[in-house]
Amino acid sequence: MAVPDNYIFDLDENVTRTSVSYQNRFGITIAADLYRPKGFDESRGHPAIVIGAPYGGVKEQGPGIYAQNLALRGFVALTFDPSHNGYSGGEPRHLSSPELFVEDFSAAVDYLGTRPFVDRERIGGIGMCGSGGFLLSAAQVDRRLKAVATVVMYDISRAASKGWQDSLTDEARNGMLDAIAQQRYADFEGYAPALTPRGAPIGFDDTTDPIGREFGEFYSTPRGYHPNSITQFTMTSMMSFMNFPLLDHINTVSPRPILFVVGEHAHSRYFSEDAYELAAEPKEFHVVPNAGHVDLYDRTNLIPFDKLSEFFTKNLA
Repeated sequence: MAVPDNYIFDLDENVTRTSVSYQNRFGITIAADLYRPKGFDESRGHPAIVIGAPYGGVKEQGPGIYAQNLALRGFVALTFDPSHNGYSGGEPRHLSSPELFVEDFSAAVDYLGTRPFVDRERIGGIGMCGSGGFLLSAAQVDRRLKAVATVVMYDISRAASKGWQDSLTDEARNGMLDAIAQQRYADFEGYAPALTPRGAPIGFDDTTDPIGREFGEFYSTPRGYHPNSITQFTMTSMMSFMNFPLLDHINTVSPRPILFVVGEHAHSRYFSEDAYELAAEPKEFHVVPNAGHVDLYDRTNLIPFDKLSEFFTKNLA
Protein backbone atom coordinates (compact mmCIF):
# COMPACT_ATOMS: atom_id res chain seq x y z
CA MET A 1 0.00 0.00 0.00
CA ALA A 2 1.38 3.41 -0.97
CA VAL A 3 2.20 5.59 2.05
CA PRO A 4 0.35 8.95 2.41
CA ASP A 5 3.03 11.03 0.66
CA ASN A 6 2.75 8.73 -2.38
CA TYR A 7 6.12 7.06 -1.90
CA ILE A 8 5.61 3.33 -2.33
CA PHE A 9 8.09 2.54 0.48
CA ASP A 10 8.85 3.74 3.98
CA LEU A 11 11.88 5.96 4.52
CA ASP A 12 14.56 4.16 6.52
CA GLU A 13 15.44 5.87 9.80
CA ASN A 14 19.12 5.74 8.80
CA VAL A 15 18.59 7.70 5.57
CA THR A 16 17.91 11.37 4.92
CA ARG A 17 15.83 12.35 1.88
CA THR A 18 15.80 15.94 0.62
CA SER A 19 13.62 17.33 -2.18
CA VAL A 20 15.74 19.36 -4.62
CA SER A 21 15.30 20.95 -8.04
CA TYR A 22 17.54 22.22 -10.83
CA GLN A 23 17.32 23.02 -14.53
CA ASN A 24 18.47 20.96 -17.48
CA ARG A 25 20.03 22.61 -20.51
CA PHE A 26 16.59 23.10 -22.09
CA GLY A 27 15.56 25.25 -19.13
CA ILE A 28 13.15 22.63 -17.76
CA THR A 29 12.99 22.44 -13.98
CA ILE A 30 13.69 18.92 -12.78
CA ALA A 31 12.15 17.67 -9.53
CA ALA A 32 14.49 15.30 -7.70
CA ASP A 33 15.17 13.61 -4.38
CA LEU A 34 18.61 13.46 -2.78
CA TYR A 35 19.34 10.51 -0.48
CA ARG A 36 22.18 10.45 2.03
CA PRO A 37 23.06 8.26 5.01
CA LYS A 38 22.23 9.65 8.45
CA GLY A 39 25.26 11.25 10.08
CA PHE A 40 26.54 12.19 6.62
CA ASP A 41 29.92 13.97 6.59
CA GLU A 42 29.52 16.99 4.30
CA SER A 43 33.12 18.08 4.75
CA ARG A 44 34.51 15.67 2.15
CA GLY A 45 33.65 14.42 -1.33
CA HIS A 46 31.66 11.20 -1.64
CA PRO A 47 30.82 8.91 -4.57
CA ALA A 48 27.38 9.60 -6.03
CA ILE A 49 24.91 7.71 -8.19
CA VAL A 50 22.04 9.08 -10.28
CA ILE A 51 19.09 6.70 -10.69
CA GLY A 52 16.56 6.90 -13.51
CA ALA A 53 12.98 5.65 -13.36
CA PRO A 54 11.41 2.97 -15.53
CA TYR A 55 9.72 4.27 -18.67
CA GLY A 56 6.49 5.75 -17.33
CA GLY A 57 7.66 5.67 -13.72
CA VAL A 58 8.56 8.39 -11.23
CA LYS A 59 11.08 8.91 -8.46
CA GLU A 60 8.71 7.91 -5.63
CA GLN A 61 8.60 4.32 -6.90
CA GLY A 62 11.50 1.97 -7.69
CA PRO A 63 14.20 4.63 -8.07
CA GLY A 64 13.65 5.73 -4.48
CA ILE A 65 13.98 2.15 -3.28
CA TYR A 66 17.31 1.85 -5.07
CA ALA A 67 18.50 5.26 -3.83
CA GLN A 68 17.65 4.44 -0.23
CA ASN A 69 19.46 1.13 -0.30
CA LEU A 70 22.55 2.65 -1.89
CA ALA A 71 22.52 5.47 0.65
CA LEU A 72 22.52 2.82 3.37
CA ARG A 73 25.70 1.53 1.75
CA GLY A 74 27.39 4.94 1.90
CA PHE A 75 26.57 6.53 -1.47
CA VAL A 76 24.96 9.85 -2.27
CA ALA A 77 22.02 8.95 -4.51
CA LEU A 78 19.81 11.19 -6.65
CA THR A 79 16.48 10.23 -8.22
CA PHE A 80 14.48 12.47 -10.55
CA ASP A 81 11.27 12.78 -12.53
CA PRO A 82 11.90 12.96 -16.30
CA SER A 83 11.18 16.20 -18.15
CA HIS A 84 7.46 16.76 -18.84
CA ASN A 85 6.57 14.05 -16.33
CA GLY A 86 6.02 13.63 -12.61
CA TYR A 87 6.66 16.83 -10.68
CA SER A 88 9.23 18.07 -13.21
CA GLY A 89 8.39 20.95 -15.53
CA GLY A 90 7.71 20.94 -19.25
CA GLU A 91 4.61 21.33 -21.40
CA PRO A 92 2.77 19.47 -22.79
CA ARG A 93 2.56 16.95 -19.98
CA HIS A 94 3.56 13.32 -20.54
CA LEU A 95 5.70 14.09 -23.56
CA SER A 96 8.44 11.54 -24.21
CA SER A 97 11.67 12.38 -26.03
CA PRO A 98 14.96 10.52 -26.51
CA GLU A 99 17.01 13.72 -26.41
CA LEU A 100 15.25 15.13 -23.36
CA PHE A 101 15.37 11.90 -21.40
CA VAL A 102 19.06 11.45 -22.16
CA GLU A 103 19.73 15.08 -21.23
CA ASP A 104 18.01 14.54 -17.89
CA PHE A 105 20.84 12.20 -16.87
CA SER A 106 23.50 14.75 -17.79
CA ALA A 107 21.57 17.45 -15.90
CA ALA A 108 21.61 15.19 -12.85
CA VAL A 109 25.39 14.93 -13.19
CA ASP A 110 25.54 18.75 -13.42
CA TYR A 111 23.70 18.96 -10.12
CA LEU A 112 25.65 16.27 -8.30
CA GLY A 113 29.02 17.45 -9.58
CA THR A 114 28.45 20.92 -8.16
CA ARG A 115 27.61 19.72 -4.63
CA PRO A 116 30.53 20.31 -2.22
CA PHE A 117 30.02 16.88 -0.65
CA VAL A 118 30.23 14.99 -3.99
CA ASP A 119 33.49 14.02 -5.68
CA ARG A 120 32.71 14.90 -9.30
CA GLU A 121 35.25 12.32 -10.49
CA ARG A 122 33.23 9.57 -8.78
CA ILE A 123 29.75 9.83 -10.28
CA GLY A 124 27.93 6.82 -11.69
CA GLY A 125 24.43 5.97 -12.84
CA ILE A 126 21.71 3.33 -12.72
CA GLY A 127 19.00 3.15 -15.36
CA MET A 128 15.92 1.03 -14.74
CA CYS A 129 13.87 -0.33 -17.65
CA GLY A 130 13.63 2.41 -20.33
CA SER A 131 15.99 4.72 -18.50
CA GLY A 132 18.67 2.05 -18.89
CA GLY A 133 18.79 2.92 -22.59
CA PHE A 134 18.73 6.65 -21.84
CA LEU A 135 21.59 6.29 -19.34
CA LEU A 136 23.75 4.31 -21.75
CA SER A 137 23.07 6.88 -24.45
CA ALA A 138 24.09 9.67 -22.07
CA ALA A 139 27.25 7.80 -21.12
CA GLN A 140 28.23 7.52 -24.80
CA VAL A 141 28.90 11.27 -24.83
CA ASP A 142 29.01 12.33 -21.17
CA ARG A 143 32.32 11.02 -19.90
CA ARG A 144 31.63 12.38 -16.43
CA LEU A 145 29.63 9.19 -15.85
CA LYS A 146 32.43 6.94 -14.65
CA ALA A 147 30.46 3.69 -14.29
CA VAL A 148 26.94 2.76 -15.34
CA ALA A 149 24.54 -0.06 -14.56
CA THR A 150 21.27 -0.97 -16.21
CA VAL A 151 18.50 -3.00 -14.58
CA VAL A 152 16.06 -4.91 -16.84
CA MET A 153 16.86 -2.45 -19.61
CA TYR A 154 14.47 -1.51 -22.38
CA ASP A 155 15.82 0.16 -25.53
CA ILE A 156 12.77 2.28 -26.33
CA SER A 157 14.16 3.41 -29.69
CA ARG A 158 14.62 -0.19 -30.83
CA ALA A 159 11.18 -1.19 -29.57
CA ALA A 160 9.62 1.76 -31.39
CA SER A 161 11.37 1.27 -34.72
CA LYS A 162 11.49 -2.53 -34.85
CA GLY A 163 8.64 -3.62 -32.60
CA TRP A 164 8.61 -6.24 -29.87
CA GLN A 165 11.31 -8.85 -30.54
CA ASP A 166 12.08 -6.92 -33.78
CA SER A 167 8.80 -8.10 -35.29
CA LEU A 168 7.64 -4.84 -36.93
CA THR A 169 7.37 -5.06 -40.73
CA ASP A 170 8.15 -2.11 -42.99
CA GLU A 171 4.49 -1.90 -43.91
CA ALA A 172 3.41 -1.79 -40.26
CA ARG A 173 6.07 0.80 -39.44
CA ASN A 174 4.91 3.05 -42.28
CA GLY A 175 1.33 2.64 -41.10
CA MET A 176 2.33 3.77 -37.61
CA LEU A 177 4.16 6.79 -39.00
CA ASP A 178 1.16 7.74 -41.14
CA ALA A 179 -1.11 7.53 -38.09
CA ILE A 180 1.29 9.65 -36.02
CA ALA A 181 1.47 12.23 -38.81
CA GLN A 182 -2.32 12.55 -38.83
CA GLN A 183 -2.31 12.81 -35.05
CA ARG A 184 0.07 15.75 -35.29
CA TYR A 185 -2.62 17.66 -37.22
CA ALA A 186 -5.19 16.78 -34.58
CA ASP A 187 -2.88 17.83 -31.74
CA PHE A 188 -2.06 21.09 -33.50
CA GLU A 189 -5.72 21.97 -33.85
CA GLY A 190 -6.82 20.62 -30.47
CA TYR A 191 -6.48 21.73 -26.89
CA ALA A 192 -4.24 18.94 -25.63
CA PRO A 193 -2.18 16.17 -27.26
CA ALA A 194 -3.74 12.72 -27.40
CA LEU A 195 -2.17 10.10 -25.15
CA THR A 196 -1.30 6.48 -25.84
CA PRO A 197 -3.29 3.75 -24.07
CA ARG A 198 -2.03 2.84 -20.61
CA GLY A 199 1.00 0.59 -20.65
CA ALA A 200 -0.21 -0.84 -17.35
CA PRO A 201 -3.87 -1.85 -17.75
CA ILE A 202 -6.46 -1.31 -15.03
CA GLY A 203 -8.84 -4.16 -14.30
CA PHE A 204 -6.59 -6.88 -15.74
CA ASP A 205 -7.41 -10.55 -15.33
CA ASP A 206 -6.10 -13.96 -16.37
CA THR A 207 -6.92 -13.21 -20.02
CA THR A 208 -4.75 -10.08 -20.08
CA ASP A 209 -1.52 -10.18 -22.09
CA PRO A 210 1.16 -11.47 -19.66
CA ILE A 211 3.42 -8.45 -20.12
CA GLY A 212 0.55 -6.02 -19.67
CA ARG A 213 -0.57 -7.90 -16.58
CA GLU A 214 2.95 -7.74 -15.12
CA PHE A 215 2.98 -3.95 -15.47
CA GLY A 216 -0.63 -3.69 -14.28
CA GLU A 217 0.17 -5.60 -11.10
CA PHE A 218 2.67 -2.89 -10.25
CA TYR A 219 1.46 0.46 -11.60
CA SER A 220 -2.29 -0.16 -11.28
CA THR A 221 -2.38 -1.59 -7.75
CA PRO A 222 -1.34 -0.22 -4.35
CA ARG A 223 1.97 -2.04 -4.75
CA GLY A 224 3.38 0.62 -7.08
CA TYR A 225 0.59 3.14 -7.72
CA HIS A 226 1.48 6.81 -7.99
CA PRO A 227 -0.86 9.49 -9.43
CA ASN A 228 1.94 10.88 -11.61
CA SER A 229 2.77 7.49 -13.10
CA ILE A 230 -0.04 6.94 -15.60
CA THR A 231 2.10 4.86 -18.02
CA GLN A 232 0.94 6.99 -20.94
CA PHE A 233 2.79 9.39 -23.22
CA THR A 234 1.72 11.71 -26.01
CA MET A 235 1.02 9.64 -29.12
CA THR A 236 3.28 11.75 -31.32
CA SER A 237 6.30 11.19 -29.05
CA MET A 238 7.05 7.83 -30.66
CA MET A 239 8.06 9.44 -33.96
CA SER A 240 11.30 10.74 -32.39
CA PHE A 241 12.24 7.33 -31.03
CA MET A 242 11.69 5.78 -34.45
CA ASN A 243 14.20 8.23 -35.92
CA PHE A 244 16.93 8.45 -33.25
CA PRO A 245 18.56 5.16 -32.14
CA LEU A 246 19.87 5.39 -28.58
CA LEU A 247 22.68 2.84 -28.52
CA ASP A 248 24.49 3.17 -31.86
CA HIS A 249 27.70 4.19 -30.06
CA ILE A 250 27.55 1.96 -26.99
CA ASN A 251 31.10 0.73 -27.63
CA THR A 252 32.39 4.25 -26.91
CA VAL A 253 31.42 3.98 -23.23
CA SER A 254 34.59 1.90 -22.84
CA PRO A 255 36.91 1.96 -20.92
CA ARG A 256 34.28 2.98 -18.39
CA PRO A 257 32.54 -0.16 -17.10
CA ILE A 258 28.94 -1.25 -17.70
CA LEU A 259 26.96 -3.67 -15.55
CA PHE A 260 23.85 -5.23 -17.09
CA VAL A 261 21.41 -6.66 -14.53
CA VAL A 262 18.51 -8.81 -15.75
CA GLY A 263 15.90 -11.04 -14.22
CA GLU A 264 16.24 -14.69 -15.17
CA HIS A 265 12.70 -14.71 -16.55
CA ALA A 266 12.44 -11.04 -17.59
CA HIS A 267 10.56 -10.55 -20.86
CA SER A 268 13.00 -7.67 -21.59
CA ARG A 269 16.13 -9.77 -21.19
CA TYR A 270 17.00 -9.77 -24.89
CA PHE A 271 17.58 -5.99 -24.88
CA SER A 272 20.38 -6.39 -22.32
CA GLU A 273 21.82 -9.49 -23.97
CA ASP A 274 22.14 -7.73 -27.31
CA ALA A 275 23.52 -4.52 -25.77
CA TYR A 276 26.05 -6.55 -23.82
CA GLU A 277 27.31 -8.12 -27.04
CA LEU A 278 27.72 -4.69 -28.65
CA ALA A 279 29.41 -3.07 -25.67
CA ALA A 280 33.19 -3.09 -25.34
CA GLU A 281 35.08 -4.23 -22.27
CA PRO A 282 34.95 -3.81 -19.34
CA LYS A 283 31.42 -5.14 -18.99
CA GLU A 284 29.50 -7.51 -16.74
CA PHE A 285 26.24 -9.43 -17.13
CA HIS A 286 24.42 -10.35 -13.91
CA VAL A 287 21.35 -12.59 -13.88
CA VAL A 288 19.02 -12.50 -10.88
CA PRO A 289 17.57 -16.01 -10.38
CA ASN A 290 13.80 -16.47 -10.30
CA ALA A 291 13.12 -12.82 -11.16
CA GLY A 292 11.00 -11.29 -13.87
CA HIS A 293 11.11 -7.76 -15.25
CA VAL A 294 8.97 -5.79 -12.79
CA ASP A 295 10.26 -7.85 -9.84
CA LEU A 296 13.43 -5.76 -10.02
CA TYR A 297 11.48 -2.51 -9.57
CA ASP A 298 10.62 -3.08 -5.92
CA ARG A 299 11.23 -6.63 -4.67
CA THR A 300 14.02 -5.88 -2.21
CA ASN A 301 14.56 -9.59 -1.55
CA LEU A 302 15.50 -10.01 -5.23
CA ILE A 303 17.21 -6.74 -6.20
CA PRO A 304 21.00 -7.34 -6.05
CA PHE A 305 21.93 -4.29 -3.98
CA ASP A 306 25.15 -5.88 -2.78
CA LYS A 307 26.23 -6.55 -6.38
CA LEU A 308 25.44 -2.96 -7.36
CA SER A 309 27.29 -1.63 -4.32
CA GLU A 310 30.29 -3.82 -5.09
CA PHE A 311 30.32 -2.64 -8.71
CA PHE A 312 30.21 1.05 -7.85
CA THR A 313 32.59 0.78 -4.89
CA LYS A 314 35.16 -0.80 -7.19
CA ASN A 315 34.65 1.51 -10.16
CA LEU A 316 34.10 4.81 -8.36
CA ALA A 317 37.14 4.34 -6.14
